[in-house]
Amino acid sequence: MNRQVGKLLVTGVTGLVGERLLRRLVDAGTDCRALVRAGKSIPDGVTVVEGDLFDFTSLTEAVKDVSAIIHLAAVFRTQDTDLIWKSNLEGTRNLIRAVKAHAPAARFILASTTNVYNADNSHPGREDDNVTPQQAYPASKVAAEKELRESGLNWVVLRFPFVYGDGDGHLEALPKYAKAGNWHPAMRMSTIHHRDIAVAMNLALLGGMDERIVNIADEAPTSIYELAQLVGEPIDSSSEPLVNPWYLLSDCTLARYLGFQPTVRTVYQATQEGIL
Repeated sequence: MNRQVGKLLVTGVTGLVGERLLRRLVDAGTDCRALVRAGKSIPDGVTVVEGDLFDFTSLTEAVKDVSAIIHLAAVFRTQDTDLIWKSNLEGTRNLIRAVKAHAPAARFILASTTNVYNADNSHPGREDDNVTPQQAYPASKVAAEKELRESGLNWVVLRFPFVYGDGDGHLEALPKYAKAGNWHPAMRMSTIHHRDIAVAMNLALLGGMDERIVNIADEAPTSIYELAQLVGEPIDSSSEPLVNPWYLLSDCTLARYLGFQPTVRTVYQATQEGIL
């Protein structure tokens, strides 16, 4: 990430991913603008536009003269499905409209999720799979992806798996979710460290992923059992058959073909480096 990118707008900068990505963008010397609600703390060196995805005046100001947009803002940890759809689909639609009107040549990068893939897939989720997610969050992301792909803008969709690292507490919370959802301990899932979200974004910002949906993940899907052990919250073991063995696994062949190589190849490497 560097000055080749031009002026960059980032949404969702106070979220789990956005806060850490923005710091890396700033440290790399990128000219960053952030769309934020009033009262939010933003790193020095970032131009702040106060507003949100439903304030059209602020959207106009936010997108003016930008070369690229990283759209991270999303809602998912809530039972309010109306809010999820409003934020993730209507909010994205509003931002697309503003970009088309005021920065039509900008590259629009949408952060999405590999949770869009069907639980009963016969292989790890691939970008060309038909997807019919049943939950509001991934379903709203599929709809937002469609809006962007049909917008006429220069677009990129990056689908992320389970994100962790940089002290975000996400991995530490996993055993709680596993127990509540009665997840099979042998179920493996793809992961990505925040550091490598920045690596993927760099490639996308420089044009290496234009007009593509791309799965991004590290090199070693890890079992729920192992992940729980790593954070010191072991879960019960089981030898029962594992149903849906490919659920939460993503095929990253395309990303590797396009040049993405994770710098944090496994969760065990993150543990060794002290960057969980």
